[in-house]
Amino acid sequence: MSQPTVRGIVHHLEATKTYGQNGFRKRLVVLEQDTSRFTNYVPVEFIQDACDTVDELKVGDDVEITYRLSGRKWQKDEKSEVKYFLNAEALGFKVMSGASASSGGAQPASDDAEDANAAFDEGANYDENDIPF
Repeated sequence: MSQPTVRGIVHHLEATKTYGQNGFRKRLVVLEQDTSRFTNYVPVEFIQDACDTVDELKVGDDVEITYRLSGRKWQKDEKSEVKYFLNAEALGFKVMSGASASSGGAQPASDDAEDANAAFDEGANYDENDIPF
């Protein structure tokens, strides 16, 4: 089974942020997709050790990111409104063109979804209630 991918130009790279006592890490990369009608901005999150692979990217790089969708339900208390969140969690990326491609800094996406998911789950000892998204 193939994994979903999204392609675009790196528009924004956030610094890695750490949350909670267990040190959960995430890093946001925003891709820009310019269509004839409008510009689309796609946020993709790299988590835990994958945050470090983003150091190879530069704004302006044309990249293809392999991802999985992750959904979450959140409710402050029983009387408050229920909110649902949807995130695109990056599994890997490939630089198609740009400054990073010339330096050879590409991270190929795994063909095996279970291996890619295991890389993120490995050593991920964090409390879901401690994550602010």
